[in-house]
Amino acid sequence: MIAALNRIVELVEEHLGDEIDVKAWAGKLATTEYHLRRMFSSLAGMSLSEYVRRRRMTVAAADVVSGHDDLLSIAVRHGYGSTEAFGRAFRSVHGASPGDVRRDGGPLRTQPQLRFRLSVEGSTPMDTRIVNHPAFRLIGHAARVPLIHEGVNPHIQRHVTALPPAEHLRLKAMSNTEPAGLLAVSDDLDPDRTEGSELTYLHGVAVTVDTPAPDDLDAIEVPAGSWAAFRSSGPYPGALQETWAATATEWFPSNRWRLRPGPEIVAVLDRADDFSTATTELWLPVEPG
Repeated sequence: MIAALNRIVELVEEHLGDEIDVKAWAGKLATTEYHLRRMFSSLAGMSLSEYVRRRRMTVAAADVVSGHDDLLSIAVRHGYGSTEAFGRAFRSVHGASPGDVRRDGGPLRTQPQLRFRLSVEGSTPMDTRIVNHPAFRLIGHAARVPLIHEGVNPHIQRHVTALPPAEHLRLKAMSNTEPAGLLAVSDDLDPDRTEGSELTYLHGVAVTVDTPAPDDLDAIEVPAGSWAAFRSSGPYPGALQETWAATATEWFPSNRWRLRPGPEIVAVLDRADDFSTATTELWLPVEPG
């Protein structure tokens, strides 16, 4: 996977002025666009789309400052159809318009070319199991919320705490298949995992496909497939978020599995009364790589 990511970085440099065809590149590298985008954003700390934009504007800045070409020619050279679109992208990276930078010589914010390296760690084994699961259904209360990478997501917190205590007990009593118990489900995620992008969050349980969903509950149908289940214990949600990050930095690079589209599920197996600590199991949909 590390070699594939470095090849993607090289291809970005070769095609900065062209439309980026990540799906085609992923196919040539024997992986999928979904997995490639997820691994890139997890390891780089930014989405692939954001990296391409920053690199384009880094290279374009040199053309703007040189003053040899008009701004429309520079915009077209770097893949933009108008000076307005180019100007918006330029300002979003550098914080100033192309005209201002041409006049003043700055400010400029440079995005260096990335290089991925595998750091040999793994001193603490990851508690992981592979589950081949038949089709099942997720039922509960869903809401659209923004993605927040670190700390407690206040939008999710408000959604869950708004439910009466009796509803949590009602949901838990419906659970009849793995993952067991009350679940935190993230679905319809942006492939790049961009901070602030919207996802569907469902607070609910897993049931068999033949279990009817009550009319007052939302449902997500989940097809049969393989899942990697990662168990972690410690401060919540810190330990869970560290495990999530370690799947990208340690587990996927050293195992012949890759992510596939589908909901990402957190099962809370045990927790302190104030939820300051918890034992959780993170379920990620996978397929052989």
